[in-house]
Amino acid sequence: MLLIDCPYCGERPEPEFAYGGQAHIARPGDPAAVSAPEWTRFLYLRDNRRGVHAERWRHSHGCGRFFNALRDTTTDHFLATYRVGEAPPAPAKAPR
Repeated sequence: MLLIDCPYCGERPEPEFAYGGQAHIARPGDPAAVSAPEWTRFLYLRDNRRGVHAERWRHSHGCGRFFNALRDTTTDHFLATYRVGEAPPAPAKAPR
């Protein structure tokens, strides 16, 4: 079973968590002033590259809090987790 390290509760099994999308996406300050193409980019367009990816997760069956994680999409290994608002840590190498 995949274990995820919640920065608030510690290591827990993956079924306790819900994926929340790409991390570090800033909502426009004044949505009414944003053009339709800019709003479309904000709502729908996300990075989908292979390798280390910053993601938002929620410990839905635990503390209920959101946090960010660096995950290698090629191996599905979590390299680091950190609280929302913190800078991403330098990722450690994924185990092979």
